[in-house]
Amino acid sequence: MPRYWLMKSEPNTYSIDDLARDKRTSWEGVRNFQARNFLRDQMQPGDGVLFYHSSTNPPGVAGLAKVVRSGYPDPTARDPNSHYYDEKATEKDPRWYMVDIEFVEKFPHYVPLSKLGETPGLEEMLVNRKSRLSVQPVTPEEFEIVRRLGHAGV
Repeated sequence: MPRYWLMKSEPNTYSIDDLARDKRTSWEGVRNFQARNFLRDQMQPGDGVLFYHSSTNPPGVAGLAKVVRSGYPDPTARDPNSHYYDEKATEKDPRWYMVDIEFVEKFPHYVPLSKLGETPGLEEMLVNRKSRLSVQPVTPEEFEIVRRLGHAGV
């Protein structure tokens, strides 16, 4: 049974339009242990993703993606020229993981965080609780409510 996730990206770094262009990408650079554990231990091909634009005005969900490759070591952690370099990462203990995702759709209607916060059924979403996690689980019901909002624009 698929799981569902909200994955945050700053649109000036990598946006839903970039994913639409590329069709598929690796989700590297996550440097939070709880988010890493989701990537490494729980995310599986077929899982649904709410693609969330953070650090923008307004932040919100821009579209959908899906996981197409489960967690594997993030090579940027061992690259001293990478912004994501971690001197503690080794081949034996890579410390950080990533998944690959694939574009599904850009919503006809962007769903701002304020809309998520006022929509019945989304009260418990982590993103509404000021969670800074870049990868967050969402329930199937939350996923479906947000998908509907992205299509209906209400």
